[in-house]
Amino acid sequence: MTALAAVVLCAGKGTRMKSEKAKVLHPILGRPICAYPLKRALELGATSVVPVVGHQAAEVEKSIRAHFPEAPLRFALQKEQRGTADAVKAAEDALKGHDGRVLILYGDVPLLRKETLQALLAAHDAAGGALALVSTTLEDPTGYGRVIREAGKVARIVEHKDCTPEQRAVKECNAGIYSVDAAFLWKALAEIKPVNAQGEYYLTDLVEMAAKHGPVGAVDADATETAGVNDKVELAARARVLQQRINEAHMRAGVSILDPATAYIEEGITIGTDTEIGPSVTLAAGTVVGKNVIIGQGSVLTASHVADGTHIKPYSVLEEARVGDRCIIGPFSRLRPGTDLAEDVHLGNFVETKKARIGKGSKANHLTYLGDANIGAGCNIGAGTITCNYDGVNKHLTELGDGVFIGSDSQLVAPVKVGDGGYVGAGTTVTKNVPPGSLAVSRAPQVVKEGWVAGKKARQAKVKAGG
Repeated sequence: MTALAAVVLCAGKGTRMKSEKAKVLHPILGRPICAYPLKRALELGATSVVPVVGHQAAEVEKSIRAHFPEAPLRFALQKEQRGTADAVKAAEDALKGHDGRVLILYGDVPLLRKETLQALLAAHDAAGGALALVSTTLEDPTGYGRVIREAGKVARIVEHKDCTPEQRAVKECNAGIYSVDAAFLWKALAEIKPVNAQGEYYLTDLVEMAAKHGPVGAVDADATETAGVNDKVELAARARVLQQRINEAHMRAGVSILDPATAYIEEGITIGTDTEIGPSVTLAAGTVVGKNVIIGQGSVLTASHVADGTHIKPYSVLEEARVGDRCIIGPFSRLRPGTDLAEDVHLGNFVETKKARIGKGSKANHLTYLGDANIGAGCNIGAGTITCNYDGVNKHLTELGDGVFIGSDSQLVAPVKVGDGGYVGAGTTVTKNVPPGSLAVSRAPQVVKEGWVAGKKARQAKVKAGG
């Protein structure tokens, strides 16, 4: 198999985005635009991937490395914006020694499919020449470079501004995506001159140069797939298409999405069969959802793992949390990073957890905060309970054994332990360890004054009457 490298052009500013942020860094479904063509190149097995950066180069490189920490990346810098050919030429040193094919992609084209690039490489094989390209047919090709054929064979690309009236009538357009033999590429780039209306070095000149030495392969792609992003309206439009693709793939794999138009699911999310996703649910950043899970309306899951049979009720938020089998969460629960629930745990409305390990079958059904806590199996934690884990300087651990009962409106002042089977009476502030099987109560004695209400009313009436 011919060795494959990829060059992804990420140097442009994107003035039409009306933003201080480089165009390729604008997010689409949780990732920068440029992450999508980069991922496609990696999926094809590219052994070297060269993002060519320019505007905000340091920020672009940092973002790309964060999203692909293990990828074989070699960055190249285009110091001046002098056209697409100049941008690709900037990658030559990074690919020194590569003698296979070079895939050329654009960092602002997020909808390109892996299957289309596979077809491009196959077309390159079939043609046997130095280059193959992706084209698309447009009813209104205004502004696009035209694919000019002679006797049915690709002969050249002519940019719209350089077209004759006859050439402007051609509807087959260049998508700007190429597979090129490395030896031909670097030699041809050195020969390109800026003889065009823009005074730029056009990458499209490669096509005519390649056609003089052999057939140019071509593969047709849908216009939606090859569409770039130039402003925030187009950014939103591309996101809708990508979201539709992702949601349809999950539904075909056995997931029920009740309202696909509002379900926000990022690329790469794993969802088991017979799971039900409610309206306006968000599944982000590497979340994994098991089988037969119900995720209620408005819930947001980020980098979380949810095991089989769990029910997440509406408007719950999970961040870097792990949830075991058959748990019930919410509504309006918040599971913060470090939450780890065993099976059959119940966390109800307005319960918040953080760095909390909660054992099998334990329950906290109302208005509770559990932070920096290890909680055993079969515990019952009453409404209004909080772990007081922070002393203003350090965080401390609360530990509950198995079968512990915590009465409503209790405070557990960490560091503190309640042993197996321990009871804490309602309204108690626990500041000392509670041995197993013991009861802790810290209430002021109740005082009852009989007849006090009637006496108060009499006094109030007397004051009102002026007495």
